[in-house]
Amino acid sequence: MPDTVHVLNGPNLNLLGTREPEVYGRATLADVEAACRAACERHGLGLVFRQTNHEGELVTFLQEARGSLGVVLNAAAYTHTSVAVADAIKAVGLNLVEVHLSNVFAREAFRHHSYISPVARGVICGLGIDGYRLAIDALAGSRVS
Repeated sequence: MPDTVHVLNGPNLNLLGTREPEVYGRATLADVEAACRAACERHGLGLVFRQTNHEGELVTFLQEARGSLGVVLNAAAYTHTSVAVADAIKAVGLNLVEVHLSNVFAREAFRHHSYISPVARGVICGLGIDGYRLAIDALAGSRVS
């Protein structure tokens, strides 16, 4: 498991490709998974890719990532609302990169606050699905030889 990256996606990301494509793009969640798989293969890493619409399940996914190389997390709306998700990241001590497809700072003011950012290694936003690949590249670069 130390050479595994967990890519975890929160609510409504199962609707990618059809949900507000002018904001989130036309790529589907399957396209995101394929891009993540390719990035992990390039680095010789395993991939666990999951999506949930349920906050408690996302917390469980984070806990199950303990001992992995790291987590790429698009918590979606839970970014702005979930102390439970932030607490899970801290409790497990995850090497985590927060990712958002859109530039949250160019959107509504409530999206400017993240409970995840203070416990994340880094944040990538506004680069569409390329943000996931960049996050995986960063995690791969953190491996100890």
